[in-house]
Amino acid sequence: MSDARPDAPGPGHGDDPGHGTGPQADLAPEPVVRTLEGLVPGTGPDGRPRPDAPLVAVTGVTGYVGGRLVPELLAAGYRVRALARHPERLRGRPWYDDVEVVAADAGEPDQIRAALEGSDVAYYLIHSLGTGRTFEQRDRHTALVFAQAAREAGVGRIVYLGGLYPEGEELSPHLASRTEVGEILLASGVPTTVLRAAVVLGSGSASFEMMRYLTERLPAMTVPRWVQNRIQPIAIRDVLRYLVGSAAMPPDVSRAFDIGGPDVLTYRDMMQRYARIAGLPRRAIVAVPVLSPRLSSLWVSLVTPVPGGLARPLVESLVHEVVCDEHDIARYVPDPPDGLIGFDRAVRLALARVQGAGVTTRWSSATPPGAPSDPLPSDPDWAGGTLFVDERRVRVDASPAALWRVVEAVGGERGWYSWSLAWRVRGLLDRVVGGPGLRRGRRDPARLLLDDAVDFWRVEQIVPGRLLRLRAEMRLPGLAWLELRVEPADTPLDDDGTPAVPDDTPWEPSEWRRPPVVFAQRALFHPHGLAGQLYWWAVYPFHGVVFGGMQRNVARAARSAERARRDLAPSAGGGTTAAATTGPYPAAVMPGGG
Repeated sequence: MSDARPDAPGPGHGDDPGHGTGPQADLAPEPVVRTLEGLVPGTGPDGRPRPDAPLVAVTGVTGYVGGRLVPELLAAGYRVRALARHPERLRGRPWYDDVEVVAADAGEPDQIRAALEGSDVAYYLIHSLGTGRTFEQRDRHTALVFAQAAREAGVGRIVYLGGLYPEGEELSPHLASRTEVGEILLASGVPTTVLRAAVVLGSGSASFEMMRYLTERLPAMTVPRWVQNRIQPIAIRDVLRYLVGSAAMPPDVSRAFDIGGPDVLTYRDMMQRYARIAGLPRRAIVAVPVLSPRLSSLWVSLVTPVPGGLARPLVESLVHEVVCDEHDIARYVPDPPDGLIGFDRAVRLALARVQGAGVTTRWSSATPPGAPSDPLPSDPDWAGGTLFVDERRVRVDASPAALWRVVEAVGGERGWYSWSLAWRVRGLLDRVVGGPGLRRGRRDPARLLLDDAVDFWRVEQIVPGRLLRLRAEMRLPGLAWLELRVEPADTPLDDDGTPAVPDDTPWEPSEWRRPPVVFAQRALFHPHGLAGQLYWWAVYPFHGVVFGGMQRNVARAARSAERARRDLAPSAGGGTTAAATTGPYPAAVMPGGG
């Protein structure tokens, strides 16, 4: 039996609101283990997995589902080994210190076999969706390598999340590839659970955000005929529940299961019901026969944050009717007492997460294969070559706390504190050539984690209170970084202009709240060939407006934040306002958390 107490807070990250108290009570995470007692090991008296608990290996931990599954497994009492190609990118995850982190590429036989040794269960949450025309070959190779490695390592069970598909139809490339991967794993010789899901509804999922933006931005639209196809969506919380419960299946069970929520709807119905839940007028939706999946995906990529490379396979999958043919999974993972989550509730929960800044993972969480990942030119193992640098520093009459609050919130809805038209044009051009553009936004409007996507950047390094380094993922003839630093006003500099004080030097508590401070900004570009050289010099005349304006406006915003902090200071009589008690700087931004 599980030792999880009904009133104990859990580390789960589904979209269920939980039953806490306070202003964010409806967003309090509640682990799915609450409805799986007796099926999972349960935690020890300290609320952590017991030393002899089953060990599960999880791939895809930087992705949307994997990042949410890990805390659910911990809450269920499993020991977790997180597998990642770049494990350093997991630092900053709330569960990082509670798992065993192992560097392994699932496509490399020796690496993945060693990483799976000793595992009782292995979760396969890898796919190459949106990575180019060869994604089927890449998925096939990785699945074959993983299947053999799991067999040789003595893994007791493989659990895979695939796609729901209709029998007897010619499938889209995406669905065909997901189906093939499931067949490869089932043929591995290791007992395997394949969960087949259609549209997953949850804050930050690509399917949910595609539906959300289409509905919110288009009061009237012409759509392809596939909006009349029936779909059986499922809430992310129920997906996570099935994934956790599948780890305890009997060893003689090796098969695929259809999983879906209680509602069967058309895509048109889903958009209309979303509009009603979001308080929008009823949408005018006219189906026409001339929009091919390719044209539809181009339209989706223009209207929503989902890029064309990801939108196209999603749209192609919607051409099929995807409805469950069976519900056999309930024999092994019984339905929760209150039933599975319906469409309306799933949307309300997802919107509550979005509006309350409670999105823990997004479709953009994973770094796609082939994304720029070369070392920063200042790193010891950089190969050398031409390097262009635009460096600016300004003294700001604000505390480090006030400046860091502004720095950590750049991008997304707040923008980039400079010539907004130039940023929008650059984002549009990037999307035209197949890049992410600016529409990925941010996972959280105020807080960043290592490897978070921020528009067409990704967080390469973050030292709370000190340094934010962003690596460009836009399409460029070279590699680019943007560094934003918060430095003491009297910091000595090395010959290359970087501060002599190490980035990880903690602020003294008195320094953290005392002006002035220096805002240092550095843009670096490592060109590839003549095209890279020409690109730098073509955009260089705009740096004064873009980067210079960014520096001035960030400094101005920091001064405003500092003034607000002073205005909220305790009165002479010792009283404070409610806002002063809370303060403009949550503990999360203070070095050391205090």
